[in-house]
Amino acid sequence: MVEYKRISTEAIPQALTLAERYRLLNQPEQAASICHDVLAVDPSNADALRTLFLATTEQFAMRRGPTVGEAHALVDRMASDYDRAYYGGIACERWARAKLQEGGHDKMVADWIHRAMERYEEAEAIRPQGNDDAMLRWNACRRLLERLPETAAEEGVADYGD
Repeated sequence: MVEYKRISTEAIPQALTLAERYRLLNQPEQAASICHDVLAVDPSNADALRTLFLATTEQFAMRRGPTVGEAHALVDRMASDYDRAYYGGIACERWARAKLQEGGHDKMVADWIHRAMERYEEAEAIRPQGNDDAMLRWNACRRLLERLPETAAEEGVADYGD
């Protein structure tokens, strides 16, 4: 098996900047590859792990993309309870949105959205002061549920599509 080339520890900040740039250019595979290189040198690098997680979830809708299980394995490696709850919610939410884009059944999508909302509520309860990110994501999930005809009717949610 061919070994990967190892980057130097001095190159980590520049590599992470490049990974973020690839994410912004909608090239999550490139970003993920860079993060793997950083983590090979610095396995506890929180920025690399977070960027790898985001790049992984951005590939959910891609053919032969990563699975939600792979994303949750990255979440499990995160250091703080808040990060594990918040990013666990993002994994569920992005998986649901990818399944919706693929034409998945509303009930399955809603199930994943509800899982995300539960994780966001966990994160909200332990969030750092002034950090309302989990609440913003929870609200976005709620709005998505309102647009799913089957779930909106079951939950008595107003249909704004009329």
